[in-house]
Amino acid sequence: MLQDILPYHLYNQYHPEEKPDADSFIVCITEEGILLHVEEEKRTVCYPRASNFGKPLKVVYLFSMEGEKFFLSLVKEEAAAYGVPEGFSFYNVRTIRNWNLQPRRYMFAAFTALQLDEWYDRNRYCGKCGKPTEIDDTERAMACKSCGIKIYPRINPAVIVGVRNGDRLLLTKYRTGFGSNALIAGFTEIGETLEETVQREVMEEAGLRVKNIRYYKSQPWGIASDILAGFYCDVDGDDTIRMDESELKYAEWVERSGIELQPVDYSLTNEMMQMFKEGKA
Repeated sequence: MLQDILPYHLYNQYHPEEKPDADSFIVCITEEGILLHVEEEKRTVCYPRASNFGKPLKVVYLFSMEGEKFFLSLVKEEAAAYGVPEGFSFYNVRTIRNWNLQPRRYMFAAFTALQLDEWYDRNRYCGKCGKPTEIDDTERAMACKSCGIKIYPRINPAVIVGVRNGDRLLLTKYRTGFGSNALIAGFTEIGETLEETVQREVMEEAGLRVKNIRYYKSQPWGIASDILAGFYCDVDGDDTIRMDESELKYAEWVERSGIELQPVDYSLTNEMMQMFKEGKA
């Protein structure tokens, strides 16, 4: 999966006192995408360093990976104002996620940085009193000096569901967006357990009852600010699929040998399909 970056590890502890040095990576995200240097033939990717820019940037510390420090540019127009460094361009992360770029840790960094960038951008004003917020001095939070509240990053819990029917697995394809095979998926509602989310989403998307719900593994998914929880379960009773056509364009029982995996092994969904295909689920 995307977060499998050993021997590296993403250290996400917040260090507000950290300042970028010349070698620090600067993550610039605008409406155009994320600023990267991509070698398409070699399938490699890298970020600009602080030394690539003509002036010091207004940044906030993100995280580190074995001594590599990442900072987020807080002014969207900075890259354009100071000039995009030679050899770098803006890329849509949803597009390049299918390019299988290396090193993987830099793609994991991109997904995680996107999540934090969206959070900073959407919380520039207090949701209670409407006044501007400031980056907190001690922890990863946005602070409102007017009414005193602190806003912390929010993570959306969601489930990925591998519904089994003997030697067949329920595969789906979304009506819009991602075009490869997928599994039943959905967000957890307020007042709902993860297991109840599994039951509800399978019923809503495929019209099936399920039993023997068992947890498999989790995955952070920064593109949607998710924490994904993977579950396997078995169809309970009638296995006739009643597909929700507003969400899906395809939903079928597929034999192990007929399962076509996604083009890149980033996702929990793909790993769960592969585990079933190989008889390990």
